[in-house]
Amino acid sequence: MRIILKTADTISKWSGLICRWAVLALVLALCYEVTARYVFDRPTIWAHEMSMMLGVFIVCIGWSYVHLKHGHVRVDVFYARMSPRGRAITDIACFLVFFLPLLLVLIYASGKMAWEAYVFKEVLMTSYWYPPALPIRLVVLLGLSTFLLQGLADFTRDIFRVVKGASID
Repeated sequence: MRIILKTADTISKWSGLICRWAVLALVLALCYEVTARYVFDRPTIWAHEMSMMLGVFIVCIGWSYVHLKHGHVRVDVFYARMSPRGRAITDIACFLVFFLPLLLVLIYASGKMAWEAYVFKEVLMTSYWYPPALPIRLVVLLGLSTFLLQGLADFTRDIFRVVKGASID
């Protein structure tokens, strides 16, 4: 069990490391566009679309890393005053009521959109660049899947904490 949980954590850590490089790529692309547009008066067609895709990549791939680091919003007024077991019970309830159903619906929808993008050879039409939609649709699907994986790992830890009264790590 520990090996599976560590594998999920490792995937989430690597997601965070990959996002760091994507942020650098986003900054470089935007700096290039600003320089080309305002210094050389030669704006690009692709920079806006590329920055949007990199932004989607950073957000989607970063979900699992943020969840690993417990960076998502909580109501700390109540949560901070709870015992570790009380926090685990709250996390289990929130996982079953909110997290799991929402992610399953989103994974289904993003998988369907990715499949349709593949079948119909969909292109993004927000610019004259017309990039294929499949890569960004797959990024969303991958990000949601790794987010679910990390959520399941935390859910398992919380169940263990409630049942055994100790941490599994």
